[in-house]
Amino acid sequence: MAAVLPTRRDNPFDPPPELADEERPLRRLAFPDGHTGWLVTGHALARAVLADVRFSNRLELRRQVVRRTETDAIRAGRPAPPGMFIGMDPPHDTRYRRLLTGQFTVRRMNRLRPRVEQIVGEHLDAMEQAGPPVDLVSAFALPIPSLVICELLGVPYADRERFQHDSAVLLSLGATVEAANAALASLTGYLAALVERKREEPADDLLSGLIEGGELTGDELTGIALLLVAGHETTANMLGLGTFALLTHPDQADALRSGRVDEDAAVEELLRWLSVIQFGTTRTAAEDVELGGELIRAGESVAISLPAANRDPERFAAPGTLDLGTDAHGHLAFGHGVHQCLGQQLARIEMRVAYGALFRRFPTLRLAVRPEEVPVRDDMSIYGVHSLPVEW
Repeated sequence: MAAVLPTRRDNPFDPPPELADEERPLRRLAFPDGHTGWLVTGHALARAVLADVRFSNRLELRRQVVRRTETDAIRAGRPAPPGMFIGMDPPHDTRYRRLLTGQFTVRRMNRLRPRVEQIVGEHLDAMEQAGPPVDLVSAFALPIPSLVICELLGVPYADRERFQHDSAVLLSLGATVEAANAALASLTGYLAALVERKREEPADDLLSGLIEGGELTGDELTGIALLLVAGHETTANMLGLGTFALLTHPDQADALRSGRVDEDAAVEELLRWLSVIQFGTTRTAAEDVELGGELIRAGESVAISLPAANRDPERFAAPGTLDLGTDAHGHLAFGHGVHQCLGQQLARIEMRVAYGALFRRFPTLRLAVRPEEVPVRDDMSIYGVHSLPVEW
């Protein structure tokens, strides 16, 4: 009998315990709409599905994994709008990815590092001047990636509260259809107007550069901007949840602060161990496919649990232990294959700078509440903490 996707966590950092079934890395899953598909929890099988073009990522084929009303639910049964390339398959998404890949190269992202360091330093200065206690989410974790993506795209930072609010509604598991539709319309309308302003007054930013290229329509540019603006949520939640994890693992925080562990490796381990994309990585079989000894029929959905795959003992030694000195190479926090996250290098740079700077500036940083009092985002498709009261 097919089970529903488990969502209840026993502690804030581990995936639901029912996902840790080494004997069944591929099992039947009951989707909320009554459709019976599959759940993948093993790393090797997850990687195989993500790399196999026979498993479609098209938005109109996508099924909900849990009852929610974010963008894919609102548009259920309809193709992805222009520019929304994460809901497309090759060759349709290839054109968009080709245009954007040049904007997100490792070299270009590394050139942004001094500006990221400056932004992080300014927010640490503001925290120090304000004095403890502070909410690390509102003072640090959320504004840093918001400001970086605003500068990169050319979005006025003064408008950040609008897109932060609309993005949060779209990612909420409990938002009504009406509220989600209103948030989507608000954010789309704002970005469409911004694209037109950029046409008239171009600047030195990514959006102006894409307009200058002349290959994209206004609707396509709006769809791309929507994805990139909403992308700040993942980095923001990694910064908040990652700090929470380090504060409850002081030996790991000390290793990071003292430089005993490489900051690049530390970020990769946090990405593996936390895996904030907790729901929603789904594919649909475009034809019959054999996987893990089972036959996936054409039209059946396959849900991939990235948190479970990144805790697979077949792939990672001591997967349930946070160890910043371990080798987390090969984790799937950014996905895999042709649909892998384009902004991953930018996210890595922000985290590498932010974690180290935070713990060096405040060597006595600690929680201002008990760990069990920290409100976690189990009501959102992107996991994290709603707030993180800290003191020093």
